[in-house]
Amino acid sequence: MKKDGHTHTELCPHGSGDSTEKMIERAIELGFTDYCITEHAPLPRSFTRSFKGRAEGLQTAALSWSQLDEYFVLCEKLKEKYSGVINIKIGFEVDYLPGFENEIRHFLDEYGPKIEESILSVHFMKGAKDGFWCVDYDTDEFADGFSEYLQDPQNLYYRYFKLIYQAVATDFGKFAPQRIGHMNLIKKYQDFFDLPNTFNDENLDLISTILNNLKIKKGELDFNTAGLYKPYCNEVYPGSQIIRLALKKEVPFVFGSDAHAINEVGRGYHMLDFIEKLDRN
Repeated sequence: MKKDGHTHTELCPHGSGDSTEKMIERAIELGFTDYCITEHAPLPRSFTRSFKGRAEGLQTAALSWSQLDEYFVLCEKLKEKYSGVINIKIGFEVDYLPGFENEIRHFLDEYGPKIEESILSVHFMKGAKDGFWCVDYDTDEFADGFSEYLQDPQNLYYRYFKLIYQAVATDFGKFAPQRIGHMNLIKKYQDFFDLPNTFNDENLDLISTILNNLKIKKGELDFNTAGLYKPYCNEVYPGSQIIRLALKKEVPFVFGSDAHAINEVGRGYHMLDFIEKLDRN
């Protein structure tokens, strides 16, 4: 099996607009047998009031609620058309937002019967003005939202991993996402802000606990190569420290290109060799 477990669609507000069908055809050309469509699920309707970052970042973060029917029609049509050629699974990349767990679960309960494989990610974190800010929108947003923590970047990391811990610990019911997306997305701008490349012992202890809990739940980690191609990240998510810990605990990885365009489908698949090398050493 050759699988791309994290991809987006032409409906993504911050995507390229490339045809989803063309992206699937690219995956077929590259020899993929399995392809997961995991578009950003709509954010809870009440989340707007808690968000303090740039309006464009919020408006382009995820599908709108009005796009859901169109999304399912698109995905189901492609799944049927390419049946027997490539195994397409329909799902979402769902945002974990502390304080909005009930809304997230209601969404999953309602749409869960129509989805097959999903990812749980953290793109927003509380920062300045006691509000939520995007951790991956741009460097200005990151600086404005988290300037207080940039002086102590290990604490910045710890706050992010606490959210990942909560995401894994939360019971989202029968249709809970089984995979944690880009577990160290907080490092997307590490080179720009000169953040430490490695985590301290406190963070590693928390990461270890997260992975233990993930294993108990029979969850997975997104081996996300998008970070390798980000100008201020330059490494895969989740990075070598987390990969080593996950290997020791036998938490499985699923390759994800996080493709938002045709030329990103399957990109960096060769980096799976990196896991094998770490596993041997």
